[in-house]
Amino acid sequence: MKMRQSREDNIFSVVIAVMTCIFIVVILYPLWFVLVASFSGPVEVFAGRVWIWPVNFNIEAYRRIFMDGEVFVGYRNTIVYTILGTFVSIILTLSAAYPLSRKKLYGRNIIMGLFAFTMFFGGGLIPTYLIVKGAGLYNNLWVMILVGSLSVYNVIVARTFLQSTIVEEIYEASDVDGANDIKVFFTVVLPLSAPILAVLTLFYAVGFWNNYFTGLIYLRDRSRYPLQLYLREILVIDTADNVVETLEVDMNRVLVKESIKYGVIIVSSVPMLILYPFLQRFFVKGVMIGAIKG
Repeated sequence: MKMRQSREDNIFSVVIAVMTCIFIVVILYPLWFVLVASFSGPVEVFAGRVWIWPVNFNIEAYRRIFMDGEVFVGYRNTIVYTILGTFVSIILTLSAAYPLSRKKLYGRNIIMGLFAFTMFFGGGLIPTYLIVKGAGLYNNLWVMILVGSLSVYNVIVARTFLQSTIVEEIYEASDVDGANDIKVFFTVVLPLSAPILAVLTLFYAVGFWNNYFTGLIYLRDRSRYPLQLYLREILVIDTADNVVETLEVDMNRVLVKESIKYGVIIVSSVPMLILYPFLQRFFVKGVMIGAIKG
């Protein structure tokens, strides 16, 4: 039997529905505008005549972006950095979270406190640069993977998930069967950690995909640049390119580059937008566990 809602409940439901629709529009419209602007004429975009649908439809922005072969090099490099970096980061994160989730680890609260300390205090860019250069990672493929490969926040989320999901009785049963910690980790912990693995994969993959600062500081060879660094160069308008000998501004070039900016956002965001729907269910579950029971 369906319960009858009171007048106040109906009003509340309507208000929530209206607010939800407003939030959806506020969040989605900027994304839709970027997509529409990337397919619109630069003059129309610059003049503010683009709102809902493309005006003077053209793909000049995408033609200019992909005309540069370095964009494909950047895609290749970023895919490699994202796959390897995510794999290494997940291994490091779970390797730290598993022992910290076990009650038998002596001094685990102190160790966790030291981990948390690094979230508020860091050595800074110069000490990190000296360490990277001293370790022989400067202008090396692995600098994009190892620098920042471990997130303390993700360690906390993973540890909380393991503590709240895998009960101590399972570990005790494994001990009775004669399994050591390594075997327990691979045969018990990993199979039960699919939700948190999806969350960590999404967190780290997005971070590596969007990372350009590490390459900007530590890479010298252009053939190793990530996609974001090439796209950054496209976004930065070189003033010298827009001024002719008579010091008159080449407005056509300026307008084209304004249009290219929107295309660059789409090119760099599409892969991650495709990945989100497949991991959304696990993502919400893993984050809520870390937020509620942390």
